Amino acid sequence: MTSDLLAPLDLAFWNIESPEHPMHLGALGVFAAHSPTAGAHAADLLAARAAAVPGLRMRIRDAWQPHLLLRPSTFGGAAREPYPAFDPLDHVVLHAPADDFQAAAGRLMQCPLDRERPPWEAHVLPGEDGVSFAVLFKFHHALADGLRALTLAAAVLDPMDAPAARPRRAEEPPSGGLLPDVRRLPGLVRGALSDVGRALDIGASLALSGLAVRSSPALTAEPSGTRRTAGAIVDLDDVHRIRKSVGGTVNDVLIAVVAGALRRWLDERGDSSEGVAPRALIPVSRRRPRTAHPQGNRLSGYVIRLPVGDPDPLGRLGTVRTAMDRNKDAGSHRGAGAVALLADHVPALGHRLAGPFAGQAARLWFDILVTSVPLPGVPLRLGGHELTAVHPYAPLAQGQSLAVAVSTYRGKVHYGLVADAKAVPDVDNLAEALSAEVQTLLTACP
Repeated sequence: MTSDLLAPLDLAFWNIESPEHPMHLGALGVFAAHSPTAGAHAADLLAARAAAVPGLRMRIRDAWQPHLLLRPSTFGGAAREPYPAFDPLDHVVLHAPADDFQAAAGRLMQCPLDRERPPWEAHVLPGEDGVSFAVLFKFHHALADGLRALTLAAAVLDPMDAPAARPRRAEEPPSGGLLPDVRRLPGLVRGALSDVGRALDIGASLALSGLAVRSSPALTAEPSGTRRTAGAIVDLDDVHRIRKSVGGTVNDVLIAVVAGALRRWLDERGDSSEGVAPRALIPVSRRRPRTAHPQGNRLSGYVIRLPVGDPDPLGRLGTVRTAMDRNKDAGSHRGAGAVALLADHVPALGHRLAGPFAGQAARLWFDILVTSVPLPGVPLRLGGHELTAVHPYAPLAQGQSLAVAVSTYRGKVHYGLVADAKAVPDVDNLAEALSAEVQTLLTACP
């Protein structure tokens, strides 16, 4: 049986999932509709194309094969394998017309994916206005990172075809008919627990450094398992004007916009922003072409303090720029953001045993996720209907109430917010604050 063992970080994402914290990525694409039946036609098209995409036929199964006892690093892991009963109609769902795509997306994002089938879904939402429809794509983080999810989604859209996956050799049992020695299993468990303990100790020492500055209770509330989503769209030209005026990178500006929006949002809801500096995890892709695991997550990251408490918009941008420059100089393999690299040093059985505890440790590591999801510069279409907006969504780690993702597409910056609905019921106000903060920065620029 052909299978592809999960890379360590993929395995971590698979094992830290809980009902309150499903570990799937999402993207809400809004398309211009040419007819009232455009949504139904799009659903039919997605199902037909999905059937021909090998990566969408892969499920994730536990890897307890006896011969893996001879390989302690992989025993107890999981693998991607073709799902023999794959039916695209189990994954592509046509819904009743919606008048609020974001409200519908929030309800759908809170539902975990079926772990017995290939872990992805495409939800087609016809618009009640008759001039638009939306598609919410969901991919489990163990199946795909942002780049891989983009490749899989592009395979069912009009202008781009996903490259054919190169066949991979199946894992083979060792030659000579050797049987595994089950007496090694207790030793494997003890070794796995020891490695997990060392990894958690290292991660905690990195994450707990500099915790004197407070975060906001709204960002670290107890989980309810509910979700709300929201989106904001700003002009990329405005972001470039800010960057050219004060220096730094586009990414620096986009992160500073998040800091300023949080300040505005906290003050408007009656929570003081004074002294607030939440720790933001900024993921950094370490993917390299032609690696041993081209589908696997290869992530590190930077952790910076968002200067929410600073009343000066240009001061906030300067603080973000300095922090990002300092992280880049140190490299993505150092600092608190590099905790993700510890996944490579934990054996597969250790990920399985420590998954629930590792998920809870996220609250010791960071308060909010701010991530960038790349999109191609060319126009995207589905059945001839042009993509007009796309809002990426990141999963909520345990202990966090808000995650921010951002993509740039066709001259616009699209923010996508995922929030715990009970902790952050007013996430729409935060989305509006993002747009307002861009104007604040433009006004403040010399």
